[in-house]
Order: sequence, then C-alpha cells, then structure tokens
Amino acid sequence: MAGVRMADGMSADGRAGAFAAGPAGNFAEMLDVERYGSRSGLFDAIIADSDSHFWDPMDPAYIDYSLPFDQQAGSILPLDVVPELASAVADRLDAGQRIAFANESCRWWLSSVLHGEQGALSLSANLCQALRNPGAIEYAANQAREEARHVTAFTRYIAVRWGEPLPASGTLSRLLAELVSVPEIYKKIVGMQLLVEGLAMGIFATLHAKSHDPLLVRLTQLVMTDEAFHHRAGKLWADDVLPAMTRAEHDAVEDWAAECFQVLMFNMLHPRQKKVIYARFGLDWEWVRDAMKESYTSADRRRELMESTNIFRVLIKTLLKGGVITARTRAIYAAWVDMKDLAAEGDAMVGDPIAAAGLAYLREVNEHRPRRIRKVQD
Repeated sequence: MAGVRMADGMSADGRAGAFAAGPAGNFAEMLDVERYGSRSGLFDAIIADSDSHFWDPMDPAYIDYSLPFDQQAGSILPLDVVPELASAVADRLDAGQRIAFANESCRWWLSSVLHGEQGALSLSANLCQALRNPGAIEYAANQAREEARHVTAFTRYIAVRWGEPLPASGTLSRLLAELVSVPEIYKKIVGMQLLVEGLAMGIFATLHAKSHDPLLVRLTQLVMTDEAFHHRAGKLWADDVLPAMTRAEHDAVEDWAAECFQVLMFNMLHPRQKKVIYARFGLDWEWVRDAMKESYTSADRRRELMESTNIFRVLIKTLLKGGVITARTRAIYAAWVDMKDLAAEGDAMVGDPIAAAGLAYLREVNEHRPRRIRKVQD
C-alpha cells in the first residue's frame, strides 16, 4: 500500500494506507471487496483500550450531577481568571454582579466546549464516511461514541447550573463548520486531532486546576481520560503521515494549522465574541473592548502563556510535538511562547497526570459496577 494517494492529494499512511480517503458519502467505494482486507492495525491498541476508560454520564456511580453549587455565594471559576474583571468593567459591577459575571463567563466557556464536542462528534462521524481503511473507520467510530458522551455530559452540567447553553461564537462556529464540511482529509484530521483536541486539553486542564465546583472538576477529569487517547491517535497520524508527505503537502498542512491558530488566538477571546454576556449586565461590547485594551495587553497575554495549563500554550505544544510546526512558521508561535523551552519539555502533556488519575478512578468504579442498561423513556 506504500505510495497510495488520497483523493484530496495528501499522502496516505506509507505502511498500511490507514488514512486513505475518498469523497464522503461515496458508498459504492465502501463495497470494494479489496478494501475489507486492507485493515491497518495502527489503532488497534487504542481501540482495545476503550473499555479501560468507559464511563456513563447518565450513571451517578461515575458522576453525580445532584452535587450542589451556590452561584449566588461564589464563582465556579476564580474571579482573577476572567480578564474583563481586571479592567474598568469591575468598577461597573458590585460584588454580587462580579460573581454573576464570572459565572456567566464560565457558562460561555463551557458552552464553547459543548459546541466543540458536538463539532468533534460530527467530524468523527464524517470521517467514517470519508476514510477507506477499516481500522481507521473503526477508530473514528469509536471516537464518535466518546465525543457523543461528552456532548451528553456537558449538556447535563450546563443544564443543572444554568438551564441551557449560550450560542456558539462566530469564530468557533465557522471553524467547526469548515472542519466538518471541508473535503481535504488532512484538514479534518489536523483540525480535530491536533487543533480541537489540543485546545480542548488546555481548556480542561485549566478547568480542572482552577474550578471551585467539585462536579466540574470530576467532569473534566473523566473527559480528559478520553481526550488522552484521542491525543494519542493524533500523534499516530502525525508520526506516520507527515514524514511521508512531499514538501508541498507538508507546507499545506503547516500553513493551514498556523492560519487556524492565528484565527483562534486573535478572535476566540475577543469581546466581540462575548456580546451575549455583556448585554445581560448592561455593558456595551465596544466599551468593554476599550476598557480591556487599557488593562489587558499583549505582555499580559504572553505572561499567561507561561502557565502550563494555558489553552494556547497547550495548543502550540500539541502542534509542535505533532511535527506540524517547522522553521517556516516557528516565528508565528514564538511571538507568544519560548519555543525552545516548549521543545525541551518533552512529549508529556499537561493533562496526562489528570487523565492517569481519572483512569485509576474508572478502574475502581468499573471493577465493582455492572454496566447499567438505560431505561427506555415512555
């Protein structure tokens, strides 16, 4: 299978063609009798381990959504992680409103996480139609199952704390829509396994480290047990496919990843994306933007990027360790982090210890807990 080409022009896995792909929805190709026997074992270990991190968001043996949290008395995340509250915005709010603002900011973050999980679910299912290798399809279907439980889990958390999620921001919704609909297989895989998963691991690590809500701490730990395996799958793709690409193909992957990073870096947290929050407190988003410019500078952002759990630092490290960043685009990321320090950190990710503790917890629960059969609702 070496030298097989994908339909979108990207090189397939040089050993087994694990990432060979065609137009999504071309079912006639799926009936090719030779395709059935071409299964790659690249993902076998991850697929076999799926039971080791099984958990059910509908079963209180794994996570108890009845745990209370008084949002009138305290914030789910510390006030000092909300950038608006380090500006003149705080002067417009009394103590109770600052707590409420912080909790609405947390709701906005978790709504973005929920939309991201839905994007990952749709993208994984989409890959099942585009990939041609039975092993890769089985892995994509397995990940779709895990992303589906994340959608359920975050939907439930938001429901018990706020009732319903906030709408997706323009930047996030456009990126996710592009990843799901784009025909190029490399954009789907880089987008899901490196960009989205890298961003998610940073967000979850931050939530786990800083949340005051034990329910959210447990939720992020459980999700990170799954995400650690998704990250491994992304590394398998990068290690197998990137070295086999032509220079032009690698440049295309690298340039697209850098473009997505810059879009996220400069727009994801922009006040324009959070208008829905500000309106509830009588704040004009343009005024908030100007107030933040006075107190929240690029230097402040660079200092934040020194934290191991910073979402963009985790994302940059994911791309770097995945081989997607070379000397061509290094300067784009070096404007924000010390790339030498990042390279010297090794391959361990910030979420690894959290995921390991989560796996130990799940082994204990699953050892003593028979699988629950969900009752069909009348």
